[in-house]
Amino acid sequence: MIEKLKELLIRHEGLKLFPYRDSLGRLSIGVGRNLEVTGVSQEEVQLLLDNDIKQAIQSASTLPWYSKLNETRQIVILSMIFNMGLGGLLKFKGMIRAIEHGDFYTAADEMLDSRLTTQVGIRAHELAGMMRLG
Repeated sequence: MIEKLKELLIRHEGLKLFPYRDSLGRLSIGVGRNLEVTGVSQEEVQLLLDNDIKQAIQSASTLPWYSKLNETRQIVILSMIFNMGLGGLLKFKGMIRAIEHGDFYTAADEMLDSRLTTQVGIRAHELAGMMRLG
């Protein structure tokens, strides 16, 4: 019965992977999920976060130097990928060059000498400290 109901709802509501406005102008997603009224559950938030983290790890694993970092520095890289995507991380050429040479103090300075500091504020200082001290 549940599968038949799903098929009916998808046929009637449609399936949208990005937010959209429904016929009443309410922000919705998926199969008619009204985000303004229903929102998402804690479990759904965790599922989304888990999926986003898996994607960040998959992206980071393509970087030849990533696996050589200790856990703390890997977390910094994953946080940056989570925030700006792999393409955004790759724009940090000075930071990456410093990481490749094992110069984590310069890598941290490069992080702070960027728009990252103005875009994420105090988080940038925390991440830079983590990069610096490992």
